[in-house]
Amino acid sequence: MALTVARTMALPGMRMRLLAGRSGTWRAVRWAHVSELADPVPWLSGGELVMTIGLGLPAEPDGRRAYVERLAAAGCAALAFALHEAMEEVPDDLLDAADACGLPVLEVLTSFISVTEAVARWHADERVRGERRVVAAQEAMARAALAHGTAGILRTLAEHAAGEALLLGPHGEHKHAVPARERPWHARAAEAAAASGGGRSAGVLDDGIEAVQVHSLGFSGAATGWLAVRTASPLDWHVRMLTSHAACLLAIELLGLRVGRSRMHAQRGALLAAVLDGRLPAARLGELCSVAAAPYEVVVARPGVSLEAAVEALEEVTEAGDEETALVCVRPEGTVFVLPENTGLPGDQAGGRPGEQAGGRPGGQAGGRLGEQAGERPGGQAGGRLGVRLCARLGVAGGGCRAAGLEELPAAVRHAAALVARGGGDGYAHVDDMEPQALLRDAFVPEAARRFSTAVLRPLREHEARHGGDLVGTLRAYLEAGDNAETAARRLGVHRNTLRRRLAAAERVSGGPLTDPGHRLRLWLALSLPDLVPPGSSRAANGDAVRLDRRARDADAEGRHP
Repeated sequence: MALTVARTMALPGMRMRLLAGRSGTWRAVRWAHVSELADPVPWLSGGELVMTIGLGLPAEPDGRRAYVERLAAAGCAALAFALHEAMEEVPDDLLDAADACGLPVLEVLTSFISVTEAVARWHADERVRGERRVVAAQEAMARAALAHGTAGILRTLAEHAAGEALLLGPHGEHKHAVPARERPWHARAAEAAAASGGGRSAGVLDDGIEAVQVHSLGFSGAATGWLAVRTASPLDWHVRMLTSHAACLLAIELLGLRVGRSRMHAQRGALLAAVLDGRLPAARLGELCSVAAAPYEVVVARPGVSLEAAVEALEEVTEAGDEETALVCVRPEGTVFVLPENTGLPGDQAGGRPGEQAGGRPGGQAGGRLGEQAGERPGGQAGGRLGVRLCARLGVAGGGCRAAGLEELPAAVRHAAALVARGGGDGYAHVDDMEPQALLRDAFVPEAARRFSTAVLRPLREHEARHGGDLVGTLRAYLEAGDNAETAARRLGVHRNTLRRRLAAAERVSGGPLTDPGHRLRLWLALSLPDLVPPGSSRAANGDAVRLDRRARDADAEGRHP
């Protein structure tokens, strides 16, 4: 609250009479000062109640008018005369000039020293009142932080500052505002935050009508966010103090939230790691923690990204609420993200590849899969994928793959990690944008391929369940080693004789020798389909697609492998 001329006249013990300049009684009185100089302006700094007995007042009317105009232009609050000392009354030409300039002219019936003491006492008392208001507001903000978090701090700050408050992210993005609606000054605050380059700072944007204070959040390093407060101009000292205190509370609040989010994602990431390592069934993942609805965009960022940096980037690129259902896991092959597939942006329609319509093929065609030529496929448009923005925010290369369900996460991670390991750039590459991979996916009906694999490997898995021994893993290691028993045994950590016994059992149980090319091809396809074909497709086959579906169902019905 400012001490205006009107309030000064009403101070206890004051006897003053307004002679002219009623329109300027709103002027703030910063100090009361006696001057008998013919031109006191060089000795003023604005806001003074100038008191005089008229000794220095010019004798000519033009000089008196210029005297008043100079005082008004210098920001003088008011001009007060003590009459019956050097002059009996204030000249009419001076009063007319004061009315024209809006400069209050008073007659003082109290001693000058009493006026000076009263003004000084009011400002001292106001300072104490301001400090009490600041303490009360600080306590209120602390209680609000405990009860309502960030929203409570901003609401209490706006209330006690008699203004509006805005919380911005580290890059100037809108987070929370009081009041909640968009305001014109928000853009100015965001521009000021962005212009800082991420460094910690504080400043005031004052246009003479409103003052916007922009204060960085954080205790060290780059700013973790920005607090902006709008009040009427000029900015009061107690608002500066409240803003600084609120910035500290918000920094602590954001730090606590960040630590809490990191811990939450570390726990959820441990479950994801268990699924990727085969220690936890994928179906159990959705039972143990909240997971977004399928399909998913699986992103693997180049190794070296910490969990804290990953969580911070995830918060910035995902929509409100999506971060809590996303999964993050730091692994040797890179930092793994499981994100809800962004199907709402151009280039990602109905969960299919960019440019595909909901019906299946580009342009609504559901024609033959292997018959498509590379030139007929739509150009990949990765702009709508969250992985693009995520890797750009992290500043690292990344690979992505679509997963139609939780059970496809391990395969999707392998394919995405393979793109990262391949290198060749600093951007983001998606399996669907790699033409051979996309064509290979279209060559198979995923559900039919799974049934084919299940039918071929069923005798081996049933034998394992009855007699033990990892026949499926042994076959895969042997075939991947190029029929080299020594290499396969080392990879499995078993003796070569154990490996040979398992291979013999696998040949007997599967119904054919590994030297038979057809039998060997069936086994190899069943073992490697999850790796050869990128996961994520949920489209049904058509008449001219590969006819694995019907044959696999027939094989299931007869209890035999193809």
